[in-house]
Amino acid sequence: MEYPVNKGAGNSVEFKGLKSQYLFVFAGGLTVVLLAVVILYLAGVDQWICIPFGIVSGGLLVWVTFRLNARYGEHGLMKLLAGKRHPRYLIHRKRVFRLFTKRKKKQP
Repeated sequence: MEYPVNKGAGNSVEFKGLKSQYLFVFAGGLTVVLLAVVILYLAGVDQWICIPFGIVSGGLLVWVTFRLNARYGEHGLMKLLAGKRHPRYLIHRKRVFRLFTKRKKKQP
């Protein structure tokens, strides 16, 4: 089987509709789900609990990843995270008169 991964030079990576960072979120998430199922099974949890946990959490991960991809697009998730780091407003405590006057430089 052959899967097309890149559709041209200069374009971002796309696989089955997932673009750029969502592809890495998807792959990393599936890896974490697989490791969680293996760790639960090795810890002695019954296999009839581990398998449905893996299927449900994997399905939820697939659904959330494709939903984020459809909602925010290729760079939207990074913009959303960057927007949360900016302050809502700036506080300026100087007097207005000081903003319009030039200060004299001190001579060393």
